[in-house]
Amino acid sequence: MDADMAAYTEALAKRALGLPSFTLPADPREKPFDEPRRINDLQSAPLQDGGPVMAETRELWLPIRGRRLLCRLHRPLAGPSPAPSPAPLACLVYIHGGGWVWGSIDSHDRMAREYAAAAGCAVLLVDYSLSPEVMFPHALHECADVTRWVAAYGATYGLDGTRIAVGGDSAGANLAAGLGLLLRDTPASPSLCGLLLNYGVYDHRLDTPSYREFADGYGLTQAKMDFYWRAYCPDPAARLNPLASPLRAELSGLPPCLLHWAGLDVLASDSEAMADKLTAAGVAVERQLFPGVTHGFLRSCGAVAAADHSVALAGDWLRRVFRQA
Repeated sequence: MDADMAAYTEALAKRALGLPSFTLPADPREKPFDEPRRINDLQSAPLQDGGPVMAETRELWLPIRGRRLLCRLHRPLAGPSPAPSPAPLACLVYIHGGGWVWGSIDSHDRMAREYAAAAGCAVLLVDYSLSPEVMFPHALHECADVTRWVAAYGATYGLDGTRIAVGGDSAGANLAAGLGLLLRDTPASPSLCGLLLNYGVYDHRLDTPSYREFADGYGLTQAKMDFYWRAYCPDPAARLNPLASPLRAELSGLPPCLLHWAGLDVLASDSEAMADKLTAAGVAVERQLFPGVTHGFLRSCGAVAAADHSVALAGDWLRRVFRQA
C-alpha cells in the first residue's frame, strides 16, 4: 500500500475508535437506515476538513420530480479578488459516492471545492435520494433532471448552461455514466462536455479479477458491494439494464471521458473494462490507474499525494473539455 494511504487509513482508524459502530443487516429493508447513516457520517466527518476557499457557496432547493431537492453550488475564486467571476461559469454536476446508500453533499464537500479550484469552474453537488428507501432508477432520474435544470435555468446563478460536465465517484460514477447514456438517448436533452468517472461501479458482476483479489481487507469489500446492489437494485433482472450496469451499454456517442481508479479496489477491473470499451466505441478517453491506494482515496485530498495528483489531472482535463465546447 502507498505510504500516504497507509498512514491516512491508520489515522482514520484511530479516530474512529471512540465512535459507535454498526453491522450491515442481511436484508437492506429490514429496518430504517437513518441510524446507520448517522454513525457513518460521524466516521467520515474528519474527511471534510480543510480545502480551497470559495468565492461563493450557496445551497439551492431545486424543483425536481415533485419535490425540492437540495444541491450545493460552489463558485471558485477568480483570482486575488474574493468576488466570484462576473462571467458565466462552466459547471461540473458532481454526484457523490457511497454505495447508493451513504454520502451527501457534506461528505463530498471538500472534493467538490478541490475540483472547483483546480478547474476554475462551478461545481454543483447533488443530494440525491438514497437507497434502500428508493431504488433504481429513481436517483438516476433525479440527477438527470438536475443536469437539465442547469442547462435551462443555470444562467440565473451565473452558470453557462452550454458547458456542463457530469462527474461522480463510486456509485456516483455509476449514476454519472448512466446519466450520460440517458441524455444521449433522450431527444432534446442537453449535450455534455464530458464525464468525470472516479473508481466507478459499471457492472453488477461480483466475480471480476479485482473482486477476487481485493474481496476483503481494503475498505470496500465484495460483501459490501453485494449489499449495496441489493439495496439499490434488488431485482436481478433490472441489473442487466445498461442504465444500472453501464458496462453493458453500447457506448458510442458519449462525450469525452476521464477515468481514474485505485489499484487496491474491488472495482478496479470495472474501470479498466469501462475504459477499454469506451475507447473501442470511439469515445475520447483519458485514463489513469493510481497504484497502492484504496477505494475512496479522493476523499483524502491534502493527506495522500495520489488524491492531489488526481484532482490536478482532472482540473486540467475539465478546463480542456470546457474550452472545446
